[in-house]
Amino acid sequence: MTDAEYVSIWMRPERPARGPKPTYSRAQITEAAVRIADAEGLEAATMRRIAAEIGAGAMSLYRYVPSRDDLIELVADRLMGEIDVEGMPSGDWRADLTRYADGLRAMWLRHPWIATVHRSLHSFGPNQLLLIERVMGALDAHIAIDQNLSLMGILSGYVESAVRDEISWAEEVRRSGISESEWMARTSPRVHQLLESGKYPIFSKIVIDARQPHLSREDQFRYGLERVLDCIAAALPSTIEPPVAAHREGREDRDD
Repeated sequence: MTDAEYVSIWMRPERPARGPKPTYSRAQITEAAVRIADAEGLEAATMRRIAAEIGAGAMSLYRYVPSRDDLIELVADRLMGEIDVEGMPSGDWRADLTRYADGLRAMWLRHPWIATVHRSLHSFGPNQLLLIERVMGALDAHIAIDQNLSLMGILSGYVESAVRDEISWAEEVRRSGISESEWMARTSPRVHQLLESGKYPIFSKIVIDARQPHLSREDQFRYGLERVLDCIAAALPSTIEPPVAAHREGREDRDD
């Protein structure tokens, strides 16, 4: 299909203006695709497999979802809808962005196959648009839109990187049957060799002094997220510093 022929799934009416009511809906097809992907991986969510899931003819589903790309757009937007942004922006930007980051991570962990979806191009589905309005709305009153885009990119990039690593480790544990702690024990002789060589002072600091590698995945994520939010705070006007300071004091109390 050429660019001139492409029409976004969101621009195609789901129901014809005339004729009988459709037997199925995009929502039904999308939910079936998600169920299959959760159980067997995204590649298993073919039109034939979805049709069997909902009791339809495979070819008939193309009347509702014309292509595989359209299906991926529907599925990706459906998952974005799992992130709770009700009540955002609340006036507390740090609480809003923390809630968004937690929701995004939780969604990825529920559906780890989302890591296989190429998402560099935005399709502007309704749930994605809601996220843009609510999440970016947390900073909209305080900074220019270009700065807002950059800061949201930093935040979303951190969450995606952290959760991809988390998913990758979980998959490796499943594949090998070796836990993270067992893997660390296996590498212990090599680590001691490197420490004794005295050639790698920064690596030695990581092994001897760093607490972060010994934290739970949850605590590692939280530690990194707080650093990202501190960076965002540094980019904001000083007029909204008090709420930031209050959050920082609360975090320090927890750290103690």
